[in-house]
Amino acid sequence: MKLFQITILLIMISFSSAKADEATDWLGAEIDKILNAYKNPDLSNEEKFNLIELTINNNFAGAGIAKFVAGKSWGSANKDTKKKYVTIFKRHLALNIASMMQGYSDQEYKFINSIFDEKNDVNLIDMEISNNANKLVVTWRLKKSKEKYYVIDLLVADISLIVTKRSEFNSMIKKVDNSLEKFIGILKKQNEISYSKLIN
Repeated sequence: MKLFQITILLIMISFSSAKADEATDWLGAEIDKILNAYKNPDLSNEEKFNLIELTINNNFAGAGIAKFVAGKSWGSANKDTKKKYVTIFKRHLALNIASMMQGYSDQEYKFINSIFDEKNDVNLIDMEISNNANKLVVTWRLKKSKEKYYVIDLLVADISLIVTKRSEFNSMIKKVDNSLEKFIGILKKQNEISYSKLIN
């Protein structure tokens, strides 16, 4: 390999490492915000959820995820229905994550791998969560847009949260003749039940 090619390769590796480190630092700061809230005994369950919902709205690619999860029903829905669905889906996502956080009891986490996938322009960050002898690896998929990072998927034990949600939603949407508007009513009721369980 010529010297010029080696130099270019080293520059590319260095650039990828820098992007991976930057994304990891950002993710760590956002996770710590939520964990610190859950360690605070002065915060009510409602206040903790509000923080998670704000974090989801700010840091997850909500509209893109909602569209993917809706499948074919997205294309036939009108603009107002899509907007309403995205809002309700974001709350659904926040409620799901808040529900998972209820089991939090001072587990430790550390980032064990971070790479920048140049081909897909995506950061892949592996996080190991440990509690005594139990360990779980979660992979975060981040994408940068307009100088800001967004979570586009979450893989728990190699199972994609977004793909799982799409499968779950599609089976429910089929029962209402692929009508996104009818499905909104179902999702809204689910959210209300989940929220009531969470804060009480």
